[in-house]
Amino acid sequence: MVSALTKSLTLEEFLQQPDTKPASEYIDGVIIQKPMPSGEHSAIQGDLVTFINAALRSKKIARAFPELRCNFEGRVIVPDVSVYTWQRISRDKNGKVCGTFAIAPDWMIEVLSPEQSPTKVIKKIVHALKYDTQMGWLINPYEESVLVYAPNKTTEIFDEPDLILPAPEFAGELELTVGDLFAWLLE
Repeated sequence: MVSALTKSLTLEEFLQQPDTKPASEYIDGVIIQKPMPSGEHSAIQGDLVTFINAALRSKKIARAFPELRCNFEGRVIVPDVSVYTWQRISRDKNGKVCGTFAIAPDWMIEVLSPEQSPTKVIKKIVHALKYDTQMGWLINPYEESVLVYAPNKTTEIFDEPDLILPAPEFAGELELTVGDLFAWLLE
């Protein structure tokens, strides 16, 4: 079950809190702990990160991160998969990847868990789209569907196995069908 602490904190106070497992997010002054991922959730998340990185990371186009803390525009969210174009990856002075990213992901992917409110997850995606996120996916492994969000576009629903899922322009070489995505649950 997703839990929310009732005491309202400032962003600064939240950032001083120890990390939790599963991760906690800070939205509108409230701390919301994400649910433990289900097997379906973990399988899709893990294979999706591997799939995206295999195509984009070696070419230094983009990199996918699982459960990355993103702190931007007064919120701290932890998308299931955050994809950043290579030049937007937050790095320290030595060029190493930073622990927290202070910008919205270029591509945000959420995998719905049974205990999650779809509306709350959609609100996170919509918020990110206002701050440079190029595309958001909401994957529902129980209905084998993917809702695709993009700025100033109508939400699209992909639920036919042979449909190719759209990707942001920078990831145009990726080709993944709905059927391929959910076949990861059979392997």
